[in-house]
Amino acid sequence: MKNYVIVTESTTDLPQDLVNELGITIIPMIFGFENESYLNYPDNREMDIHKFYERIKGGEKSTTALINSKTFEEYFEPILKSGDDILYIGFSSGLSGTYSSSLIAAEELKQKYPDSKIICIDTLAASMGEGLLVYHAAKLKQQGQSIEEVSQWITDNRLKLCQWFTVDDLNHLKRGGRISAMTATIGSALNVKPILHVDNEGHLIPVHNVRGRKKSINALLEHMEELCINPEEQTVFISHADSPEDMEHLANLVKEKLNVKEVILSFIGPVIGSHTGQGAIALFFIGKER
Repeated sequence: MKNYVIVTESTTDLPQDLVNELGITIIPMIFGFENESYLNYPDNREMDIHKFYERIKGGEKSTTALINSKTFEEYFEPILKSGDDILYIGFSSGLSGTYSSSLIAAEELKQKYPDSKIICIDTLAASMGEGLLVYHAAKLKQQGQSIEEVSQWITDNRLKLCQWFTVDDLNHLKRGGRISAMTATIGSALNVKPILHVDNEGHLIPVHNVRGRKKSINALLEHMEELCINPEEQTVFISHADSPEDMEHLANLVKEKLNVKEVILSFIGPVIGSHTGQGAIALFFIGKER
């Protein structure tokens, strides 16, 4: 069986030690403040993640940019030159044009390397939800499954990937156009916390609201209790936007109530964090449906 390399981008929010363990290639995405521009690597080498969230909490606005086709070619071509195939597992097309850029690069390179395979898959997922699909793909590859078998597994299971979020700062949802200015103002005054998930089209959408931070975290658990299948066999991911105590609280609830096999924790990186704001918490698992 021909060797292949799993490629994804830093929106997976996978920690560097896990990236090393899985043996995957990460393409960094761009974020920045006004005239400053940074690349988001898993080890946060260009900006400390705590510093990023301090600036966000202080009122600065961070912007992000998609990965263009030229950058994909720069990462893909050395892999093809070495004789390996590529399985690219990409950021939701419902949230970014990055996946489309990967397709352009793949078509260009297939003409140059006709005997090589480049398979691009849209996860319709974000943050560690995308990361959880990459995690499973890498584990299957380590077990000896082929590029076709792994890509088929992702295609068959991506709409069973459950991605539930809550945010602490409604102003970021307002800036992103997900709620109105009036809703943000009233919601903040009433301590309303929205519960969101990523739908089957890969969009982050509000589902319902609760009053208070504790109830919002409990709501994530309740959705997992409703949707999760075989939790005792699952590795569950939880990510946070510089809110470690709340993340640990949710992790303890998940372990206690559902007896999951493993919980892996990480930061929501600056690309996703630019849109969620400081204080977001997210829970990812495999369920009956999204």
